[in-house]
Amino acid sequence: QEQLVESGGGLVQPGGSLRLSCAARGTIFRIDTMAWFRQAPGKQREVVASITSDGRTSYAGSVKGRFTISRDNAKNTLYLQMNGLKPEDTAVYYCNAGAPKYSWGQGTQVTVSS
Repeated sequence: QEQLVESGGGLVQPGGSLRLSCAARGTIFRIDTMAWFRQAPGKQREVVASITSDGRTSYAGSVKGRFTISRDNAKNTLYLQMNGLKPEDTAVYYCNAGAPKYSWGQGTQVTVSS
């Protein structure tokens, strides 16, 4: 069974940075488009960024230019570098396939507040 473990979240001030990691157990990761999702309280879950197996990326308009998604297939790890964080980025962040097909992990909380 595939397991996804997100880490790297925390409390930061507006304008700060965080680097999220998603460790995946299994080999399907290497051929799937992977993505970061986030869900704020009372809001719909949304896709933040995605990356294909060969490195093509796509971003939600709200984060484009501030976030960078990357992957290390050899390590079965997905990353999200988050710069210029804003309060509206506050959410629980999850990773999964671009079209989610794995069990959701615990997520990692990102809180941006002054």
